[in-house]
Amino acid sequence: MNLDSLYSELTLKTNAKLVLLVLDGLGDVATKEQHYLTPLEAATTPNLDKLAKDSAQGRMIPVAPGITPGSGPGHLGLFGYDPLEFQVGRGVIEALGLGVELRPGDVCARANFATLDEKGIVTDRRAGRIATEICEKLCAKLAAKIKKLGDTDVIIQAGKEHRFVVVFRGKGLEGPLTDADPNREGFAVPTVHPRDEKNAGQKKMAALIADFYKAALPILAGEKPANGFLMRGIAHQPHIPLFEERYKLKPACLAVYPMYKGLAQLVGMKKIEAQTIQQQFELYLKEYDNYDFFFIHYKYTDKAGEDGDFNAKVKAIEYFDDALPIFLRKKPDVLVVTGDHSTPVALKGHSWHPQPVMLHSDFSGSDKLERFTETGANLGSLGVFESKYLIRLMQANARMFDKFGA
Repeated sequence: MNLDSLYSELTLKTNAKLVLLVLDGLGDVATKEQHYLTPLEAATTPNLDKLAKDSAQGRMIPVAPGITPGSGPGHLGLFGYDPLEFQVGRGVIEALGLGVELRPGDVCARANFATLDEKGIVTDRRAGRIATEICEKLCAKLAAKIKKLGDTDVIIQAGKEHRFVVVFRGKGLEGPLTDADPNREGFAVPTVHPRDEKNAGQKKMAALIADFYKAALPILAGEKPANGFLMRGIAHQPHIPLFEERYKLKPACLAVYPMYKGLAQLVGMKKIEAQTIQQQFELYLKEYDNYDFFFIHYKYTDKAGEDGDFNAKVKAIEYFDDALPIFLRKKPDVLVVTGDHSTPVALKGHSWHPQPVMLHSDFSGSDKLERFTETGANLGSLGVFESKYLIRLMQANARMFDKFGA
């Protein structure tokens, strides 16, 4: 029997409240340069420590051992979707990151303005990293003149500097396609092709990309240095089972950054807008009776890790901990505190290291650990497990599963 089908058969509808608190990129590694402490270990966290004394801890593998996840796979795993089964293309993630409201079947492409010579050879893949204001002007110019290609709507959204997104919305479209990007200067922009030559949706999409180039390049011909563009990560929004149907939980998302709101939207979570972690916690209190599951996202631990700034990551953790008493005015039946992946300061980027996780409920038991840290999590009763099982453990602690077998 398929394991998800078994979980569905066993799932009971209850009145339990479940909350997933995600400190993005929380996990880290201890190094000599950091006095063999992680930021979580170096931080002063009295509120997390108090929770730790009555919680279970462990470590989670976001995708598979040794694989470093992007934000998309990292969060899909936390939401209980196997990142290897439910893959979201880079174009889709970029569109979500820019706040584009996607619909099932949309095909998205990540794009760069570029510089082409008179023969169409790419001389600068990023057009000198043009200012965001210029990118916005060029995107507006393209959007004003290319609204439709045949029966397909075209949506163009500017990003930062040279980056933008193109969304194709119509019937029978599919990805993925090969890239319209030589990935280095000195070559022409390659023609895109279906990844599966027998796929009619991909063939239609490849023809649309060709038509888009024919329409857009003349509009940009007089621009300097951005007289061309490259496209990659051309993929459709995958069909993903809705969170509420899958888990019998009405979900809400409280996040600041568009990408994470967009990823939550993919699985049918309701967006609740906020600008700070304090506002997120206050809105959680306000909406407590309206939803069964809350995903609350905090970005700044990841940003500090990517900057390689140990002290900033410590401060980000402490800032979160200081705000936590607001949230704890209404403690849910099941609470999880974790990250979507690790972002070690030493690496200045995402990594494959399992992230720490703490689960608190009336039935979680206590691992008798004084703090929530990587070292403590290594000793916890949850052990090391794949993140796609986290939601199932939360459901179990909410008494949402019937007994299996006689």
